Amino acid sequence: MAALEAGADDYLTKPFGVGELMARLRVALGHGSAAGAGAEEPVLASGDLRVDLARRQVFVGEREVRLTPIEYKLLAVLVKHAGKVLTHRQLLHQVWGPEYGDENHYVRVYVAQLRHKLEHDPARPHYLRTEPGVGYRLVSE
Repeated sequence: MAALEAGADDYLTKPFGVGELMARLRVALGHGSAAGAGAEEPVLASGDLRVDLARRQVFVGEREVRLTPIEYKLLAVLVKHAGKVLTHRQLLHQVWGPEYGDENHYVRVYVAQLRHKLEHDPARPHYLRTEPGVGYRLVSE
């Protein structure tokens, strides 16, 4: 009972059957997809940069920018956390998966590719900022 009062949606007491567990999981997953179905994906507009996650479109000024699937996934993670610093490890887990943790060079390479496609001067980035020794931040104005 304390778990429910603390915010849990459901719980099982031991011993329990696999059938009951599976039924409760299906219900919980159904609630999650129903809640997410009406949620609007964010649109980030910062200076000339516009990212529409619902339409999977990226614009710099009036020019649509074509991104590879990994570039897009990385940018989408940064957009969803705009203004916040994301560590290399967080980006690796969210873009490449939980089995990746020490491949920081992947993040550096793809951020460099994004900068070449999105920034007016990739050597002096405005949108994709490096936080030395930590990770990256997408600047939202």
